[in-house]
Amino acid sequence: MLIVRLIIESFKFAYSSLVINRLRTFLSLLGITIGIFCIISVFTIIDSLERTIRDSMSKLGSNVIYVQKWPWAPPAGESEYPWWKYLNRPVPKLSEAQEILRRSGLSQYAVFNYSFNRTIKSGNNKAENVEIMGASNGLIETWSLKIITGRPLTEQEFNSGANFAMLGSDMAEQLFPGGSAVGKSIKIQGFNMLVLGVFEKMGEDVFETSMDKRVLISSKLAARMVDPLTDMGQSIIIKGKADASVTRLSEELEGVMRSIRRVKPSGENDFALNEVSIISGRLDSVFVVFNIAGWIIGGFAILVGGFGIANIMFVSVRERTKIIGLQKALGAKSRFILLEFLFEASALSLIGGAIGLMIIYSLTFIVSKTFDFNLVLSVGNIATGLIISIVIGLIAGVVPARAAARLDPVTAMNAV
Repeated sequence: MLIVRLIIESFKFAYSSLVINRLRTFLSLLGITIGIFCIISVFTIIDSLERTIRDSMSKLGSNVIYVQKWPWAPPAGESEYPWWKYLNRPVPKLSEAQEILRRSGLSQYAVFNYSFNRTIKSGNNKAENVEIMGASNGLIETWSLKIITGRPLTEQEFNSGANFAMLGSDMAEQLFPGGSAVGKSIKIQGFNMLVLGVFEKMGEDVFETSMDKRVLISSKLAARMVDPLTDMGQSIIIKGKADASVTRLSEELEGVMRSIRRVKPSGENDFALNEVSIISGRLDSVFVVFNIAGWIIGGFAILVGGFGIANIMFVSVRERTKIIGLQKALGAKSRFILLEFLFEASALSLIGGAIGLMIIYSLTFIVSKTFDFNLVLSVGNIATGLIISIVIGLIAGVVPARAAARLDPVTAMNAV
């Protein structure tokens, strides 16, 4: 009960300090508010960005490997990306994807795909500079794509290069506003294609697995529009079987690809095996740096805010010297006075931190509504902000509280 009473009285004194000395208190709490705003806003942005990236990575799958010309990161142990070593590498081919599927015992799908941009027409409607993705069978299953209307291309339709297409949700809405796209015809580079299905809206993601603004056709049909040997970001997406680990799958694929391309035993690979763990490992170190930067940036502001809280408490001790003397004369223990001022300092700091958190929450709401980025102030970050505020208040209030607790009652009551 004593602690509860102390807390209630401390908040009353803190509120009284805010009301009576508005400008002084505002300037003193500004440091805490800015500090909490800096630290928690950085944490919020990092957490939201990390969540978005992790969600995008999960769409790629935990046992998926990309066979590509260009690696996603520099070689292990190196910081420089030697692009000149990869420039003359051959691009992956459809025949290699078929051969991988034939030779690999751990691969469930081996999807050859590449993309290029073209204008799409449907009656009087058209969409310019649309990304056309040519792929072999298995992309829908590998990327876990969902179809909202219609049906997917069958394996036979992929293999035959039939004039069929599937549209992303944005493309379907743009080409067929207010109506269904399934069963309708579109024209790409003079080729008429029947729309078989429309993908469910996914929204943007970091790794561009979203099909919202894309059109999917067979890679064999795409080869009639562009030269598949030209570097267009060709890749072979390998999805391992359920019981195959990424390590085993990667080791097997390296041997299979070296065999397919007849790489000499002493020769370097002329292909890259890219997997999600490459990005994940590098992201962890990046996020650590950002977190440290957030602490440094906000730490200086919080330090200034701590001095501001200490200043308020010293003034409060001086203004309430007679009251402290009366409390001690009536039997109040020194620890009671100490706790009273510590709680008051924490209450003032907590108010400053709460204001900073409210500003962050308002900004996250505005950003999420204005931009296509889900910025969320998590419960963990709110708790972190409040705990930091309380700790700073306790630290800043220690010296003034001890000064108040050590006052002699007679001297304090006679103070001018």
